Amino acid sequence: MAGLVLEHVLADEARTARLGEDLALSLRAGDVLLLKGDLGAGKSTLARALIRTLADNAELDVPSPTFTLVQSYETRIPVHHFDLYRLSSAAELDELGFDEALAQGAVLVEWPERAEGHLPKTAILVELVQHGEGRLARLSGQGAAFDRAARSLAMRDFLEHAGWGEARRRHFTGDASARSYEIVSLAGRDQQVLMNSPRLVLGPAVRDGKPYAEIAHTAQSVSAFVAIDRALKAGGVSVPEIHAEDQDKGFLLLEHLGSEGFLGKDGEPIAERYAAAAELLAMMHGRAWPKRMEAGQGGFHDVPPFDRDAMMIEADLLVDWYVPAISGSPASDGLRAGYHNAWNALFDRLRGREYTLMLRDFHSPNIIWRADRNGHDRLGIVDFQDALIGPSAYDVASLAMDARVTVSPVIEKRTLDAYVAARHAAGAFDEAGFLETYAIMAAQRNSKILGIFVRLHKRDGKPDYLKHLPRIRDYLRRALVHPTLAGLRDFYSDNGLLEERAL
Repeated sequence: MAGLVLEHVLADEARTARLGEDLALSLRAGDVLLLKGDLGAGKSTLARALIRTLADNAELDVPSPTFTLVQSYETRIPVHHFDLYRLSSAAELDELGFDEALAQGAVLVEWPERAEGHLPKTAILVELVQHGEGRLARLSGQGAAFDRAARSLAMRDFLEHAGWGEARRRHFTGDASARSYEIVSLAGRDQQVLMNSPRLVLGPAVRDGKPYAEIAHTAQSVSAFVAIDRALKAGGVSVPEIHAEDQDKGFLLLEHLGSEGFLGKDGEPIAERYAAAAELLAMMHGRAWPKRMEAGQGGFHDVPPFDRDAMMIEADLLVDWYVPAISGSPASDGLRAGYHNAWNALFDRLRGREYTLMLRDFHSPNIIWRADRNGHDRLGIVDFQDALIGPSAYDVASLAMDARVTVSPVIEKRTLDAYVAARHAAGAFDEAGFLETYAIMAAQRNSKILGIFVRLHKRDGKPDYLKHLPRIRDYLRRALVHPTLAGLRDFYSDNGLLEERAL
């Protein structure tokens, strides 16, 4: 198979199983993994470990598909295990439903040589051969699937150097970016979080010769996370301890702060936890933060400003993605001009307002509730690499109008009241100026999110985000009630941007 080649020494069966685990963590729907090797080479051990990892079930029965020819499993992503040893002709692959299986999830193939020429060129070949007293796994392939597999093996190497080489890895969570997280477990030690944060791919220029991420000041490497983590910890915020790091590759081994969130058993937001998070923000906004932060390893991170260009490029996501989705055609030049005029008038209102360290995505998915702690330590903050210097009201809006949770107007008000009361208790505070800035930032953020969620569907094939659109439109309507936003409210209303639409 043409492409890149990686070799991995498998000294024993445990290492073969770990290779299966590592490959499972890299798999996505549409990937094909080919297992080649003599009888007894370890193909079954590798396949069993891979499928059990995807299922997160170490006891899952994974029989050989020698006689059934194919076994299917409903795991984190559906996986279909083919054994082609008894195939009399490669054409029989169609009869087994190979293409249908590939459309549904990932495919694992033993004895792939029986169907050569009928398998995707992007498939990853894993060849197991004798190597001294053990075996050698030779991986070859090309394309995104192979790159992900190679990165997962590099993550295992990172764990080896950190003293966690024998750890069990399990998928934890991912987000709308390229970052992903795993839980790593080792007997006798506390679980850790393995953060996989590849360097940001900037993409094409979209304005003034610059890509979107550069204008929006999106963090380009994991060094931003490291620097802000250090600064927040020094400032009294509970953030993960960094136990090991490889900033060049984008790997971090982090303290696991817990898994309890802000929602009750019925999925409803717990008002007291939102209020506590607002009080944490009030504490943070009452202190000064450096604009240049130490990232370790001799490096520094300069926290970018949430300037007008960044605010506008984010708000433009609504006209770039949401408007075409609801209207069936691109936004006209006239609509864009009116949109920019309305927003620029509001951005002018931000001059002289309080600016501070703005974490940018301060909402429930990124905050851990730790009931056994006291005060602000009850809140563990886990996502902040894209932090900017911006209006303090932005993070309050991000919290009180939580994009993935329906926060009622009552809980929103309780959250705002908790913040305002804490700021007044700490000293002089411009409440009227804050509430106006809050409305502006809430409108800007929710306009951006309408565009992002449509983009995730249209560009990235993630339709699940569309279910959040009605909530975001409701948040936007709430923000536009403020008298200062009357002009923007009229513009949105006149152009049908607040109407309920099915995409």
